[in-house]
Amino acid sequence: MVFNNLMKGTDKMNINKEMLNGKKVLIVGLGITGISLARFLHEQNSLIIINDAQNEDNLGLRISQLKNIPYTGIFGKHPNNLEEAGNPELIALSPGVPLDLPLIKDAISHKIPVLGEIELAYHFIEAPIAAITGTNGKTTTTALLGDMVERAGINNEVVGNIGTATVSKIKNLTKDSFCIMEISSFQLETIIDFKPKVAAVLNITADHLNRHKSMEKYAELKFKIFSNQKSGDVAVINADDSACQQYLEQNQNPNHEVMLFSSKKMLDKGIFIKDGKVIVKDDLRSAIIIDRDKILIPGNHNLENAMAAVGLAWCMDVPLEAIRESLEEFKGVEHRIETVEVIDGVVFINDSKATNPDAAEKAVLSVKEPIILLAGGMDKGNDFTELIKLFKNRVKQLIVYGETADKLAYACAEEGFYHVTKTADLEQAFKIACQEADAGDTVLLSPACASWDMYESYEVRGNHFKKLVKRLKRK
Repeated sequence: MVFNNLMKGTDKMNINKEMLNGKKVLIVGLGITGISLARFLHEQNSLIIINDAQNEDNLGLRISQLKNIPYTGIFGKHPNNLEEAGNPELIALSPGVPLDLPLIKDAISHKIPVLGEIELAYHFIEAPIAAITGTNGKTTTTALLGDMVERAGINNEVVGNIGTATVSKIKNLTKDSFCIMEISSFQLETIIDFKPKVAAVLNITADHLNRHKSMEKYAELKFKIFSNQKSGDVAVINADDSACQQYLEQNQNPNHEVMLFSSKKMLDKGIFIKDGKVIVKDDLRSAIIIDRDKILIPGNHNLENAMAAVGLAWCMDVPLEAIRESLEEFKGVEHRIETVEVIDGVVFINDSKATNPDAAEKAVLSVKEPIILLAGGMDKGNDFTELIKLFKNRVKQLIVYGETADKLAYACAEEGFYHVTKTADLEQAFKIACQEADAGDTVLLSPACASWDMYESYEVRGNHFKKLVKRLKRK
């Protein structure tokens, strides 16, 4: 990666309150993370500069959240060099900011520290960190682990890619608490010293290839989560995932401990299924955790998420009673195979969080009734072939919209699936779905694409779908 190459040879960072006090810090990107960074850096008495490629008019609502925070704003484009950026002494990046910007290259060539928000927060966190990444299942696993820890009565904060900036919770992350963190490939791009006590890679399938360019680079970023772990730290890894298997083959003597999980085969140690029960076993102890049928969240993909959460919780010494209770009662996360309503015998499911084909595959496989599938959005460079192969005898009608509508329709034709309707947007797609649906059908929003062509986030897209369903119910 560009950032990794530029950062080669950089000494270990020594970031602390004294270093930030009175120093010029440039924040690049004014989203949820950028706003939280501004608040945090204001508390450190930093001199704040904020840059975003959008103009001030488009950023009005976000800028309004910076009241009482003095800053210099550079909006409408990214500066080309340090001088144009006000000569900052440190740069803090929001996730997703392109790392090949001339400004970033100029900063690193002049030995100006460039940190992502996760890396910056890491230097202030006293709590042990449990970090979760993977292409799919991150949010569910992170939320489930947080639920287990909460039921155990342990102070914790659930942060990161799940929607809460880590810097916003630093005050609460003391030594007697846990930091439970969902972390994306964008966030992993900019870690340097970040070292979780326990970390998990759930799975790796093609995603964000428009940014990362190849599966090899994408996988390399995901496994970077383990790069600074040492003896006593634990990596929880999916033994059934091909990319994870390749990583294990190439790293047979890691510095850290490894705990595998598998829903398909018995393991000498790790988390596995035996006689229908989830078992966990390490070198010193073992336990029967739960009957797999008692895990509330549905689907084999959620069984894998649950097993990963069990492995992390086990390594964190979370009491078994809290783990079991959570597995039996945790209902899942919003926007992930979320049943919204049943209206006149038609089930409406919101799976807006399916921002890639692999996630959409899991949603399609989880539904037993005939499906009217709503899909489309921003193209991340993914291949939809494997998803479309599942449509036979499952998907009654595919309604596509957004930037990828033509690409999806063409891919369907290539696979001999012709029950496809193209439309302009989600609202029109929903209207057609309601006209086509019969009692016993499921209308499933599982876009297989990012939301950013029409929506600020998958949450906004999912909430729009739920609003359409609620409106239909009132008729």
